[in-house]
Amino acid sequence: MKDKAGTIQSLRVKEKKRQTWILTDGASDVTMDVEKSAENIDPSLQQLDVFLYQDKKGEVAATFAIPTVRRDQYDWAEVVDVIPNLGVFVDIGIDKEILVSKDDLPLYESVWPKAGDFLYVCLDLDKRNRLLAIPATEDVFTSENFLYASNDVLHKSVSGRIYRTSKEGSVMLTDDGYRGFIHHTERKEEPRLGQIVQGRIIDVKTDGSVNVSLRPLKQNSITEDAASLLTYMEANEGMMPFDDKSNPEEIRATFHISKAAFKRALGHLLKEKKVEQKNGNNLL
Repeated sequence: MKDKAGTIQSLRVKEKKRQTWILTDGASDVTMDVEKSAENIDPSLQQLDVFLYQDKKGEVAATFAIPTVRRDQYDWAEVVDVIPNLGVFVDIGIDKEILVSKDDLPLYESVWPKAGDFLYVCLDLDKRNRLLAIPATEDVFTSENFLYASNDVLHKSVSGRIYRTSKEGSVMLTDDGYRGFIHHTERKEEPRLGQIVQGRIIDVKTDGSVNVSLRPLKQNSITEDAASLLTYMEANEGMMPFDDKSNPEEIRATFHISKAAFKRALGHLLKEKKVEQKNGNNLL
């Protein structure tokens, strides 16, 4: 029954022991730990619908607890452990956590989910017949039918969970059921896969999806960005070798803001006389 791990099977009770039952499909047997499976198993049952999984030894075992995440079904699962260079483990409601391989996670571990984040996953067997949890692709989410956002939600605050990350931007499922896209210029840092974020809707697309910004409103952003520039200067002997002629990519790499936002923040500091410009440098 190795190829049936991750599925629900109806099996006959072959033998009952105190803590373990032996179940069979007629061709092969599996064990079920009765104490771990459920407290309310009817001891008179001769046929059981059980979930098959791989125990810590890699052997196929059965449980009376039926998870909502299976090989034919996606659902959210909580991340419970992160192992560098291996992947993350998720809890699907049975007594063994399931691995999400690093091959199915973002390239950079800084964007991997942390314990407490949630991933939308199903189960599948890899080439080595290991039962793994597989994060949903964009196609899977599209088939789930997002809610259609009306223009009434424009400029409204929004929160939701990141389900796809990329250099171009992040994609989230909002709490209201909308598909939200966060362009890389609308975030100071790339959110983690599975992370909950809060932002505001800055555009409603014709397909009912929305564009979201994680940056504060411009008037609030100037103060925040100015503080970031001051922090940089304080850590660099009161100097900042950037000005309005600096390379936009170097500005973004250093301060995680656009060149336009940098110029607004620098202008604010100059107006407040908190910095001065001298020989191409900005000085405290």
